[in-house]
Amino acid sequence: MYTGTNHSDNYIYRLMRAYNLKSIIRRKRPGFVKTKPEQIGENKLNRVFTASNPNEKWLSDVTEFKYGYAGQKLYLCAILDLYDNSIVAYHIHHRNDNHLVFTTLKKTVKNNPNTHPMFHSDRGYQYTSRAFKSLLDKHNIVQSMSRVGKCIDNGPIENLWGIIKSEMYYLETFDTSEKLTKAIDDYIRFYNEARIQRKLKSHTPLEYRHMAI
Repeated sequence: MYTGTNHSDNYIYRLMRAYNLKSIIRRKRPGFVKTKPEQIGENKLNRVFTASNPNEKWLSDVTEFKYGYAGQKLYLCAILDLYDNSIVAYHIHHRNDNHLVFTTLKKTVKNNPNTHPMFHSDRGYQYTSRAFKSLLDKHNIVQSMSRVGKCIDNGPIENLWGIIKSEMYYLETFDTSEKLTKAIDDYIRFYNEARIQRKLKSHTPLEYRHMAI
């Protein structure tokens, strides 16, 4: 209620303490220390989210899942092939670190030898490290990166996270990392092998991939 008078913030705070009044607005999240990228790639993908062949364009990102009563976290890194929307490799880890991203890429290269795709990601610190760029160069993989603040530049894999969470994660409560890990494994298997997609002419990603190969 407006009284027509002006008071300082400190005066208002003293009155609130005296009457045991507390604000219910959302608190600001603590700030995060920004790290300077060691190297940045151009946005060579340029939102062309189609591919003519398997292993032509890979997209990668990391998402988090909470479990347990203390809000513990698991992180999932995946690589999506734009040809058939298949998840060609993924890795689950308790930390969002270089190991998570590097291991995922190494799995993908092992499962798809002698391929030299374009690799697109956001500007997460793992993807902008010199060590990661060296790993891409070692396998003759072309790097592409989203622009700052443009999540849509990596839209298909952002959409994948929404699918996984709405169709699996939000439907259950996970009290252990083992239960959550199994659910992620089971869903990715279902997504690749059993979930048909209109874009793929009502085939699953792996069916569509095998037809091409």
